[in-house]
Amino acid sequence: MSKLILASASPRRLALLRQLGYDPQVQVADVDETAQAGEPPERLAQRLARSKATALAGSHPENLILAADTVVALAGQAFGKARDAADAYAMYATLGGKNHQVHTAVALLHDGQVDELLHSSTVRLRSMCPQEMADYWASGEPADKAGAYAIQGLGAIFVEHLQGSFSGVMGLPLFETARLLSQCGFPPPAFSGST
Repeated sequence: MSKLILASASPRRLALLRQLGYDPQVQVADVDETAQAGEPPERLAQRLARSKATALAGSHPENLILAADTVVALAGQAFGKARDAADAYAMYATLGGKNHQVHTAVALLHDGQVDELLHSSTVRLRSMCPQEMADYWASGEPADKAGAYAIQGLGAIFVEHLQGSFSGVMGLPLFETARLLSQCGFPPPAFSGST
């Protein structure tokens, strides 16, 4: 029987899949996440998700490989993980008080083909004062997050507005991901007997 492989080091994506009842095997795909010249943020997310899934194809020919990538964007500019505190502060200053997009792409490799989806949400962070920026960065939470914030953690206190998918902003849109897996004959375990 096929197994589900999660091609991601993200503990949030693993927790979200477990929320649906899956217990995937985790194997991190080593992929260069550098954007290509002129690459729109949503295309970057899609390319990286696909690359992560296909990078593990040779070692899991019989299994389903799920990969995802999340990119925060404002006016066509991608905001990845902050390099350091100064980079994070610059992101907060730029994003604060403006609507930005969070693009999460999901790629599912099965039977030699890749099915993909892209979910985009709109988020507005309130403006932060310098002390809030410093305190939030010092918490350690933003270090490995796109846009240097976590909507599901302390960062929630800065989120003024969300239009879209909360889980998508976290890194894996559950509604769309469950539907994608179900279409491949791999529904959430609690619903595996459903027609």
